[in-house]
Amino acid sequence: MAKNKGVRLVITLECTECRTNANKRSPGVSRYTTMKNRRNTTARLELKKFCPHCNSHTVHKEIK
Repeated sequence: MAKNKGVRLVITLECTECRTNANKRSPGVSRYTTMKNRRNTTARLELKKFCPHCNSHTVHKEIK
């Protein structure tokens, strides 16, 4: 009854600055969810998104 895995899948993007910097203004890590096409984009996704913890636009990388 379950459908086959589709081409598009949901991924999570995590802030790289929050993960590595211990001296930030508040605890926590900024995460966004989005979808990507498995066939067109096989590599891990990197996007510049706004991080409310860093209070600036930073690089967010795909995590598993």
